Amino acid sequence: MYIYLLQDPPASGPFGGGTTTLIFMGMIILVFWLFFIRPQTKKQKQQKKFIDDLQKGTKVVTIAGIHGTVNKINEDGTINLEVSPGSYIKMEKASISMEMTAAINKVATPEKK
Repeated sequence: MYIYLLQDPPASGPFGGGTTTLIFMGMIILVFWLFFIRPQTKKQKQQKKFIDDLQKGTKVVTIAGIHGTVNKINEDGTINLEVSPGSYIKMEKASISMEMTAAINKVATPEKK
């Protein structure tokens, strides 16, 4: 009895009544784009810019958690990372973590009173 009150009225014709479903699907696609696709694309662009702007002497952290200093940037998309004085590791540029590197390079700001 109550089910009939909550349902859409029957469509007139074989293809009618789909506008509500079409609007709903459009809204779902819009929400996915706003909350999932757009932020991920923005983060990927920031990561690429970060990797392209790496310079010799920058302290970095890899996605594996290895801390080091960039010693040399190679033409083949790799870097030489100095992990301790005289010890070097050749790594891919893509293995540098932007978030962890930003965390260790963050300048300590004095507390306001």
